[in-house]
Formats: sequence, structure tokens, C-alpha cells
Amino acid sequence: MSTIIGIDLGTTYSAAALVRDGVPYIIPHGDERIMPSVVGVTPQGAVLVGAPARNQYVVYPERTARSIKRLMGQDTTVTLGDRAYTPQEVSALILRELKRGVEAQLGQPVDQAVITVPAYFSDAARQATREVGELAGFTVERIINEPTAAALAYGLDRAGERQLVAVYDLGGGTFDVSIVELDAGVVEVRASHGDTHLGGDDFDEALVGLLAERFRQDHGVDPRDDRRALARLTRAAEDAKIALSSQPFARVREEYLLSEGGRPLHLDVEILRAEFEGLIGGMVEGTLRSLDAALADAGIAAEGLDHVLFVGGSTRIPLVWRMVYEHTDIEPETAINPDEAVALGAGVQAAIIAGEPLDAILVDVTPHSLGIAVAEWQFGMLVPDRYSVLIERNTTIPTARSEVYAALAPDQTAIEIKIYQGEHATASRNTLLGSFLFDQLRPEAAGQPPRVTVRFDFDVDGIVHVSAVDRGSGKTANTTVTSSHTRLSPADIDRTRADLDELELEDWDIEDAEDAEDAGEDETAIVVPEGLSAGTRGLLERARRLVARGTGDAANLAVLEAAIAGLEAAARGGERDEVAARTESLLDLLYEMDEGEL
Repeated sequence: MSTIIGIDLGTTYSAAALVRDGVPYIIPHGDERIMPSVVGVTPQGAVLVGAPARNQYVVYPERTARSIKRLMGQDTTVTLGDRAYTPQEVSALILRELKRGVEAQLGQPVDQAVITVPAYFSDAARQATREVGELAGFTVERIINEPTAAALAYGLDRAGERQLVAVYDLGGGTFDVSIVELDAGVVEVRASHGDTHLGGDDFDEALVGLLAERFRQDHGVDPRDDRRALARLTRAAEDAKIALSSQPFARVREEYLLSEGGRPLHLDVEILRAEFEGLIGGMVEGTLRSLDAALADAGIAAEGLDHVLFVGGSTRIPLVWRMVYEHTDIEPETAINPDEAVALGAGVQAAIIAGEPLDAILVDVTPHSLGIAVAEWQFGMLVPDRYSVLIERNTTIPTARSEVYAALAPDQTAIEIKIYQGEHATASRNTLLGSFLFDQLRPEAAGQPPRVTVRFDFDVDGIVHVSAVDRGSGKTANTTVTSSHTRLSPADIDRTRADLDELELEDWDIEDAEDAEDAGEDETAIVVPEGLSAGTRGLLERARRLVARGTGDAANLAVLEAAIAGLEAAARGGERDEVAARTESLLDLLYEMDEGEL
């Protein structure tokens, strides 16, 4: 049987996969599972591909090509050293290096491949991709769409029943979203939408602008005017972006970024995740408009989707997950490494062509969310025993996440950190895994409460390592807890999600302490329309109790009563957008009244 491999020729990274014993796996390139899609030419004329080329970019950006996929199918060239290269030639160098690594791993020649392309790629770009494969020495057995490959990687084509899936692919340089229908083993792209110039590179560019402005404010010089300084900033921005996916802040240090009058100028700044999210929020919003356009073209609503699959490294950014979930009310699936899903799917397609038998892909995920107990301010009241999740359920492991938490008062010197596993909003209703006392805390500045960075590391053996760092003193404390984990098939994940979703719907059945107290004072039953989310139901119930008590300014209560009536009318009419708008208005009104007389 001939060996056919699957290849994801990506904008920022490329990878190859193969099926063995019915299971697809990534073929490593040396010590790396995926290879940077970067090509460079040294001053001596030698060609660099992959990590060496990426490293050269900082020193010789003019001799290095990145994100060449954005130019695929265009009649243009890029100059590296003394020669101009077409996008096909640069990409062929990438595939040739990938081919060399595959042959070294397998110990045999490999000359047949399935190569993936974005679903919205033009005919010219598809033909150019086929030419790339041929230039690299492959017989290209098939060009398949990336969303089709992602669906194959998740094994959804073998699920049995008809399914509609949104494949949300946000990579390094391109974005596309496709509505895929799977029925009786047939995978069909119903509609696609996207942007060939939107991805992680653009997020990096936004961060570069922020870093450059901070540097200019400190030193009066714009580092973007210097080619090599800009290349270093770009690399630092990418590293910061990756760090901010698992941490609430990232420290960026670039020594001797520039010099002025013989004096070295350094960059040393801390970027908060909130700042980064503010920079990219508009771009992520644009991807949601593309999702809506694809749904409209497919003739379905978001409620008609069975799954949302995340593909591409940029989907690791927490804001992306949150905005897509809030927009669709479907938890995006990331059970397969987003960087590898397309390559694995291409490997599955290659195995189908070669006639190899297939089994379901097994993945290691966190079966439950992991977090700590905190106290939160809600409507001016401190509510204890709330659950702050650091690692969401069904996150692929190993993984690490961290968040910053503040003490309640400036003179507080100790915090008890209780670690829980579960999905309930009330911490104590989850499973307690362990706890430890973190004392001798110091504030970072006089008059401010001490702050602690809590970090969760979940390894492949199901062991959770929890550490805490006092930001004021630098003191560290840690503990280790064991959490069971399971190897899950896609069908197992679906069943588990359905069970856990039912638990989440019960979160609002038991009110917060202050709401339960209010209910005791008012014997009138609070009735809210069906079909609302748990959060909206809770807001309505609290608003109705405030009106029923009748305390406070009469004009404010009249406005509140009108807001309640408007939201309930929108809910009864099934007007989803109107419900969302009126919910926001009610929330704002409750906050205003809470800060005032009520």
C-alpha cells in the first residue's frame, strides 16, 4: 500500500500527518510537531526554512519571507537576497523541507500528498497550491478544504446522523468560517466567508503599535522607523500574545532595542490581557460578522448548528472563545489541538484515498472545569463562595492558566486558596480538591490590597499543580492535587457536554444569599418568561423583587418597571436581538439604582 501523507500548508506554521493503525498522528519535523512557514536567505546565499529562518527574521528581516500564503495565486514576487521568488516557489521550499523531515522520520521516500486550502480560496490560489506540491516533488492526490479536514479530524463524518457544523478557522494570517453539512459520510461545505488578511499577524501588529508607543513615550524615538528594531518588536509581540492566552499579563523586555548618542535604549513594559483585548476586539467582532454572513448564505440560524469547531492557533485567545460562545450560545470545541486539526484531517483524507481502515481519534481533555473560590461584588454587595474558573472543561491537556486576584482590604495579610473541580457557579457545590493558606502578603503600593497571581498547570497524567505568587513580595506557595481525566472520543465529549449543560441551567435555581433573603420577605411568586438564559432570568427576578419591595425613588421604580415589561415582551415575541439589548439596559439600570438610593 502506497504512503500518502496529509499536509496543512499554513500561513504561520505547516504540518504533516499520517494514519497508522487506524489513528492519525502528526509527523514531527525534527524536535517540532509543526514547522514555521518561514523562508530566508543568509548573506552567504544559503536558504533557511522553518525555525532557522524564523530566528533570522530578527536580524535580517529583508532576507526573510513570512505569511507567504496571503499572496498565493497572485502575480507577484518577493525578493530574498539577490533573487525574486514567486509565492509558489517560497511555499515549495517550505513543503520540500517538510517532505525531507517526513522521509527522515519514516525512513522511506514519500511522494504522494493531500494538501489543504481555505474554503474561500480562489481557483487561482487552489491551482497555485497544487503547483506548490508538484514543485516540492509530490504527486498531489487531492486539494481539500480546511474545514472539511477539521471535520474529518474530529471524526464527525462517522457520527451516523446528519449534522451542521460551523468551522471557525482563525490562524496566523487568514480567517475563514464555513458551514459544513455531514450526512452519511458525505462532507459538504454549504457556505464560507472570511478574510485573507485577518489573523494572528494582525493581532501582533496591533501589539507592536502599543509597544512602539510605550517606547516612544519613554525615549522620544519610534522603533518602527528602524527595520531591525521593528522585527524584534514583532517577535516580542507574538510571544506576548501567546503568553496572554494563558496569563492575565505579559512582561515584554527588549534590551538595547535602539541606541541614541551612544546611549542604549531598552523596552520594559507590562501588557495586561484587558489592554490586548481592547486592541483586537474590533477584529474579532469582524469574524462574527463573517460567521453571520456564512450562516445567512447557508440559510440557517445559529440555533441550527450542532457544533462549532475551533481551528487555528489564534482561537486559543480567551476573548475569541468568549465572543464566539456569546454570539452562538454554543461552546466551541477545542478537543483537538487547533494548530494540528487541519493536518490531522488531511491525514485522514489521505488514508481514505489509500484505502486504510480508520478508528476514532482519541483525545485527552479536562473532564471538568478547575478553579478557586472567590468573593465577588454584585450590586454593591460582597457575595462569598463564588467559583472563578481558570481551566475550562474539555480543554486539551497539558495546559496552563493563570489569573490575578486581589485581597479584600489593604491590611489583609493572608488568603486561603481553595481549589475546586466542577461546573457550578457556587464554589462549595463543586468538588474540593485541596487548599492552602498563603500568608505574609504585602501590597504592591501603600493603601492598595495585596494581589496574588494564581497559576494552574494540568499535566498529561491528570495532575494539577497550583502555585501562587505574591506580587508585592515575590513570595511563592504551591500545592499539587490529583484530578481524574479520561480519554474521550468525539461522541463521549458530546454526551458529557449535554450532561454538564443541564447542571449549568440549575445554577440559578438556588439564588445568591441576598436574593434568598429578599424572597423570604416577599411571598409573591416571581414568574419570568420561558426561553431566557439563566443570567437574564436572574436579572429579571432581582428587578421584580426590587419593584415589589417598593423602596426607593418612585420615578426610578417606574423606569425599572418599564424596563422589566419591555424585556418580557421581547422574550415573549422571540426577538433575540431585542432581548439582548434590553437585558443590557436592565443590567445598567440595576447598577445605577444600586449605586443610588436602592
